[in-house]
Amino acid sequence: MRPDIWVVDDTELMRSSMAETLKEAGYAVRTASDGAEALESIGTDAPAVVVTDLRMPRLGGIELLEALKGRSAPVAVVLVTAYGTVPTAVRAMKQGAFDYLAKPFGPEDLEHVVRRACEHLALRQENRTLRASLAEAQGGDLVGRSAGIAQVRARIAACARSGSTVLVTGESGTGKEVVARALHRASARTGPLVCVNCAALSSGLLESELFGHERGAFTGADRQRTGRFEIAQGGTLLLDEVSEIPPDLQAKLLRVLQERRFERVGSSESIEADVRLVATSNRDLSRAVDEGRFRQDLYFRLDVVSIELPPLRERIGDLPLLVDHLLRRLAVARGGGVPREASPSALRRLEAHPWPGTVRELGNVLERSAVLHPGTEVLLPEHLDLRVGACPSSLPAEAAGRTLDDLERSAIVSALRVNGGHRGKTARALGIADRTLRDKLRRMEVSAAQAADRSARTERVLQAGGGS
Repeated sequence: MRPDIWVVDDTELMRSSMAETLKEAGYAVRTASDGAEALESIGTDAPAVVVTDLRMPRLGGIELLEALKGRSAPVAVVLVTAYGTVPTAVRAMKQGAFDYLAKPFGPEDLEHVVRRACEHLALRQENRTLRASLAEAQGGDLVGRSAGIAQVRARIAACARSGSTVLVTGESGTGKEVVARALHRASARTGPLVCVNCAALSSGLLESELFGHERGAFTGADRQRTGRFEIAQGGTLLLDEVSEIPPDLQAKLLRVLQERRFERVGSSESIEADVRLVATSNRDLSRAVDEGRFRQDLYFRLDVVSIELPPLRERIGDLPLLVDHLLRRLAVARGGGVPREASPSALRRLEAHPWPGTVRELGNVLERSAVLHPGTEVLLPEHLDLRVGACPSSLPAEAAGRTLDDLERSAIVSALRVNGGHRGKTARALGIADRTLRDKLRRMEVSAAQAADRSARTERVLQAGGGS
């Protein structure tokens, strides 16, 4: 549903000028002379973008923002403010305003912020729809709409009820355990899902953990222990980081997969293994086989069905949906006090980060923000502590002593380099309009293609254009 566009200002000339600009840009625009009139007219069921003056009689912009929070449909409020009230507008963004425009501003600035507000509302609506559909589908925690995640969901749906062994691969932090849980939920098995971290235990302890042991089987075994294969009977056993299993145990695991039977340590009694096995690895198992560190026959037994999870940097379009999902999960875990959403500028900063720690790192960043900035309604860029790597718009440590033009040039060149010279993506990452970036590049005499090239070549271009 396309949002309603409202212009609220007590000055008729300002109100009509903004309305005319937006109408020429193709928007259907409605107007009100103050917040009270707008509140009486704005519907509660349709999404809306409200461009409102900060100070007006009867009901000002801040009060209008607070009153609109109770609507069932999403709303994006853009505050129009004079230079002296910019700090007030910034505080309002922390209370939920989408953005602000400081007077004087041009038509392109107004068009740009309204376009971004419409895109923001569309994304929020898509989030709501996706959450509703995911709640009914298997793999509900596999949030995203990218081709990679769609393929993962399709694999889960295809093999969940088959009982076949599944090997889930991907970098640390991609969510491999989430896939295992989705497979278990969608399967026909009624037993529990039992997880074992193969990298956390020594060979002797891992054998006892998996298969159990009899009393007196070894020094310190003062009682019988039930292993994870027995506990998982009728259900699913997740072997996390299966590549870390020692060679001697690899042979025993292979036998279980071949014969579907095992013995406790210290016992000759054979026990049936009615277990569906899911294994995960953040290493290339085929390479481990070539290097002699993993049995080839075991690898073939595990790799009946393979599911590969893409890292976050390869599905960065899913990031807004993931942020929304993780913030909601944090709010439940912490009992509130968590931002209900991320601002567009915060999302742009997150999207520009390389995410070496992938989804787990994103969750840590959001939790850190919630802990250090409790009670914040909207997540802003200054709330983000991206400790690993650097976002394109962040300043290097050696920034001291350099001019503002130098720092701006470095930020733009870095962002262009990260975004492959694509001006539109670079502008969004930096939080500026496309036209503004073009003007800055023209002044710098740096083309997007040159700036996206390797560092040495870029610096030579900058020096030729009068750089530092």
